[in-house]
Amino acid sequence: MSFNVKVFKNSSFKDHRGYYWTSWKKETNDKIQFKHDKFSLSKKNVLRGLHGDSKTWKLISCPYGKFYMVVVDLNNKSKTYLKWKSWILSHENGLQLLVPPNFANGHYCISDYCLFHYKLSYKGSYFGQSKQFSVRWNDPTINIKWPTKKPILSKRDKNSNFI
Repeated sequence: MSFNVKVFKNSSFKDHRGYYWTSWKKETNDKIQFKHDKFSLSKKNVLRGLHGDSKTWKLISCPYGKFYMVVVDLNNKSKTYLKWKSWILSHENGLQLLVPPNFANGHYCISDYCLFHYKLSYKGSYFGQSKQFSVRWNDPTINIKWPTKKPILSKRDKNSNFI
Protein backbone atom coordinates (compact mmCIF):
# COMPACT_ATOMS: atom_id res chain seq x y z
CA MET A 1 0.00 0.00 0.00
CA SER A 2 1.38 3.38 -0.97
CA PHE A 3 0.92 5.62 2.06
CA ASN A 4 1.67 9.34 2.06
CA VAL A 5 3.53 9.26 5.41
CA LYS A 6 7.32 9.58 5.17
CA VAL A 7 9.55 7.72 7.64
CA PHE A 8 12.93 9.16 8.65
CA LYS A 9 15.68 7.77 10.83
CA ASN A 10 17.45 10.56 12.61
CA SER A 11 21.22 10.75 12.57
CA SER A 12 22.40 9.92 16.05
CA PHE A 13 25.43 9.32 18.19
CA LYS A 14 25.39 7.02 21.21
CA ASP A 15 28.06 6.46 23.84
CA HIS A 16 28.32 5.70 27.57
CA ARG A 17 26.77 9.11 28.38
CA GLY A 18 23.59 8.64 26.33
CA TYR A 19 22.24 9.80 22.95
CA TYR A 20 22.72 12.83 20.77
CA TRP A 21 20.70 13.32 17.57
CA THR A 22 19.50 15.74 14.94
CA SER A 23 15.74 15.84 14.50
CA TRP A 24 15.45 17.89 11.30
CA LYS A 25 17.55 19.52 8.62
CA LYS A 26 16.01 21.89 6.14
CA GLU A 27 17.82 20.04 3.34
CA THR A 28 15.67 16.97 4.07
CA ASN A 29 12.63 18.79 2.68
CA ASP A 30 13.02 22.50 1.96
CA LYS A 31 9.28 22.95 1.21
CA ILE A 32 8.31 22.37 4.84
CA GLN A 33 8.81 25.26 7.23
CA PHE A 34 7.94 24.46 10.80
CA LYS A 35 6.20 27.14 12.88
CA HIS A 36 6.21 25.61 16.33
CA ASP A 37 6.81 22.46 18.35
CA LYS A 38 4.72 20.66 20.95
CA PHE A 39 5.49 17.96 23.51
CA SER A 40 3.23 15.54 25.32
CA LEU A 41 4.43 13.42 28.26
CA SER A 42 2.34 10.31 28.92
CA LYS A 43 2.47 7.48 31.39
CA LYS A 44 2.12 3.82 30.45
CA ASN A 45 -1.26 2.80 28.94
CA VAL A 46 -2.24 6.35 27.91
CA LEU A 47 -3.66 6.58 24.40
CA ARG A 48 -3.88 10.02 22.77
CA GLY A 49 -5.75 10.52 19.53
CA LEU A 50 -6.78 10.07 16.80
CA HIS A 51 -6.47 13.76 15.86
CA GLY A 52 -5.70 15.79 12.76
CA ASP A 53 -6.77 18.64 10.51
CA SER A 54 -6.87 19.67 6.87
CA LYS A 55 -3.71 21.79 6.68
CA THR A 56 -1.03 20.78 9.19
CA TRP A 57 2.09 18.74 8.49
CA LYS A 58 3.51 17.04 11.61
CA LEU A 59 7.00 15.68 12.13
CA ILE A 60 6.55 13.22 14.99
CA SER A 61 9.32 11.69 17.12
CA CYS A 62 9.87 10.07 20.51
CA PRO A 63 12.72 11.76 22.42
CA TYR A 64 12.15 9.53 25.47
CA GLY A 65 10.48 6.16 26.03
CA LYS A 66 8.51 4.17 23.51
CA PHE A 67 5.07 4.44 21.93
CA TYR A 68 2.91 2.64 19.40
CA MET A 69 2.11 5.19 16.69
CA VAL A 70 -0.89 4.94 14.36
CA VAL A 71 -1.68 7.09 11.33
CA VAL A 72 -4.99 6.91 9.44
CA ASP A 73 -5.67 8.37 5.98
CA LEU A 74 -8.85 10.47 6.22
CA ASN A 75 -8.62 12.03 2.75
CA ASN A 76 -11.78 10.67 1.10
CA LYS A 77 -10.23 11.18 -2.36
CA SER A 78 -7.26 8.94 -1.56
CA LYS A 79 -6.76 5.32 -2.62
CA THR A 80 -5.82 4.58 0.99
CA TYR A 81 -8.85 6.30 2.57
CA LEU A 82 -9.56 4.84 6.04
CA LYS A 83 -6.43 2.67 5.87
CA TRP A 84 -4.00 2.80 8.76
CA LYS A 85 -0.37 1.98 9.47
CA SER A 86 1.53 1.64 12.71
CA TRP A 87 5.11 2.01 13.89
CA ILE A 88 6.99 1.78 17.15
CA LEU A 89 8.77 5.07 17.84
CA SER A 90 11.38 5.29 20.57
CA HIS A 91 14.46 7.24 21.57
CA GLU A 92 16.45 4.10 20.79
CA ASN A 93 15.30 3.49 17.21
CA GLY A 94 15.27 7.19 16.24
CA LEU A 95 12.34 6.87 13.84
CA GLN A 96 10.38 9.96 12.88
CA LEU A 97 7.20 10.28 10.82
CA LEU A 98 6.24 13.17 8.58
CA VAL A 99 2.44 13.08 8.60
CA PRO A 100 0.58 15.14 5.97
CA PRO A 101 -2.70 17.04 6.37
CA ASN A 102 -5.94 15.00 6.34
CA PHE A 103 -4.30 12.16 8.25
CA ALA A 104 -5.23 11.42 11.86
CA ASN A 105 -2.57 10.32 14.29
CA GLY A 106 -2.67 8.69 17.68
CA HIS A 107 -0.16 7.10 20.00
CA TYR A 108 -0.22 4.63 22.87
CA CYS A 109 2.51 4.76 25.52
CA ILE A 110 4.09 1.31 25.97
CA SER A 111 6.98 2.30 28.26
CA ASP A 112 6.66 3.60 31.84
CA TYR A 113 6.68 7.13 30.39
CA CYS A 114 7.02 8.43 26.85
CA LEU A 115 7.61 11.85 25.39
CA PHE A 116 5.76 12.62 22.16
CA HIS A 117 7.28 15.48 20.15
CA TYR A 118 5.88 17.07 17.04
CA LYS A 119 6.94 19.94 14.85
CA LEU A 120 4.07 21.69 13.04
CA SER A 121 4.00 23.29 9.60
CA TYR A 122 0.92 25.03 8.19
CA LYS A 123 -0.18 28.09 6.25
CA GLY A 124 -1.95 30.90 8.05
CA SER A 125 -3.00 30.47 11.66
CA TYR A 126 -2.79 27.32 13.72
CA PHE A 127 -5.91 25.14 13.86
CA GLY A 128 -6.75 24.61 17.53
CA GLN A 129 -8.89 21.77 18.86
CA SER A 130 -12.12 23.41 17.70
CA LYS A 131 -11.04 23.08 14.04
CA GLN A 132 -9.35 19.70 14.34
CA PHE A 133 -11.06 16.38 13.74
CA SER A 134 -11.06 13.58 16.28
CA VAL A 135 -11.87 9.99 15.48
CA ARG A 136 -12.61 7.33 18.07
CA TRP A 137 -9.52 5.23 18.81
CA ASN A 138 -11.54 2.00 18.44
CA ASP A 139 -13.71 2.94 15.46
CA PRO A 140 -14.91 -0.38 13.96
CA THR A 141 -14.80 1.04 10.41
CA ILE A 142 -11.05 1.60 10.69
CA ASN A 143 -10.41 -1.43 12.94
CA ILE A 144 -6.99 -0.46 14.31
CA LYS A 145 -5.11 -3.24 16.10
CA TRP A 146 -3.98 -1.41 19.25
CA PRO A 147 -1.82 -3.27 21.81
CA THR A 148 -4.55 -2.68 24.45
CA LYS A 149 -8.28 -3.05 24.97
CA LYS A 150 -8.50 -0.63 27.93
CA PRO A 151 -6.37 2.49 27.41
CA ILE A 152 -6.34 5.56 29.62
CA LEU A 153 -8.17 8.25 27.61
CA SER A 154 -8.89 11.97 27.90
CA LYS A 155 -12.48 13.22 27.93
CA ARG A 156 -11.97 14.47 24.36
CA ASP A 157 -10.80 11.06 23.15
CA LYS A 158 -13.57 9.18 24.99
CA ASN A 159 -16.13 11.39 23.24
CA SER A 160 -14.60 11.40 19.76
CA ASN A 161 -16.84 10.50 16.85
CA PHE A 162 -17.06 7.29 14.92
CA ILE A 163 -16.70 7.56 11.14
